[in-house]
Amino acid sequence: MRRHASFRCVFRNWLLWFLAVGGLAFAAATLGQASPMRIGLTPVFLDDQPRILKAWQDYLEQRLGRPVSFVQRGSYREITDLLLRGKLDVAWLCGLPYVERQARMSLVAVPLYQGAPLYRSFLIVPKDDLETASWEDLPAGVFAFSDPDSNSGYLYPRYAMKKAGIDPERHFRKTFFVHGHRNVVEAVAVGLADAGAVDAYVWETLGRDRPELTADTRVVLRSETFGFPPIVARADLPESEMLGLRRVLVNMGEDPEGLRVLNLFNLDGFVAAKPALYDRIADMSRSLGRVP
Repeated sequence: MRRHASFRCVFRNWLLWFLAVGGLAFAAATLGQASPMRIGLTPVFLDDQPRILKAWQDYLEQRLGRPVSFVQRGSYREITDLLLRGKLDVAWLCGLPYVERQARMSLVAVPLYQGAPLYRSFLIVPKDDLETASWEDLPAGVFAFSDPDSNSGYLYPRYAMKKAGIDPERHFRKTFFVHGHRNVVEAVAVGLADAGAVDAYVWETLGRDRPELTADTRVVLRSETFGFPPIVARADLPESEMLGLRRVLVNMGEDPEGLRVLNLFNLDGFVAAKPALYDRIADMSRSLGRVP
């Protein structure tokens, strides 16, 4: 009897192992056969970008049960065009291209930064510029913008300059786009620009991870708050896929592995949000003749 009981125990353990391995193999095969979710990204500021994106990709694939591929381009416009042409399913965009093409996009989720789905624009100058204290004080030299479709790196500073009576085409000797908020910080830090406008989240996260970069700049002004750059989907993405991604993103803050990935991005989580979060950006865009 003992021999039969021992045999049954061994057989049961073997069967459980076989089923577990078979289940993992089936899940892997299913993951490999499913079509990937294509997510568009613009250049980010993080130094360890491949490792961070790989961690996020692995997390999303495990929770979504399908492959995820990241598509990176050098500007918001390129990513927006790919999304609207159906070459992407989802994109992490700025609030400006979202409000300007809102009818053709669905709002999936918004990151939480310092406990809120909000961020600011910073006006920065080199650290040895101790005189500039306002938009009106800006030196008539070189100004660095981030991207023509960036709120914090272009729309808001143009709006603030207009309110201050500054015409950037006349006031500055030169303005240029650097296509990336980290690039704004670096241009100001090394003296390629006398001032620049940057996403506060980027500046503060660089201060956490690369303090030697931000140490050579000084924040002159902090803007009002705006809706944080959102994750959006093309309008014709099946609702089940959009809601599935939203659920995974919103649940990241309750998941230890999700929290680990969020910490790499210096974020607290994601929340579902209403389009009204971006009304202020739409108002500024209208005032500058961009949104009808």
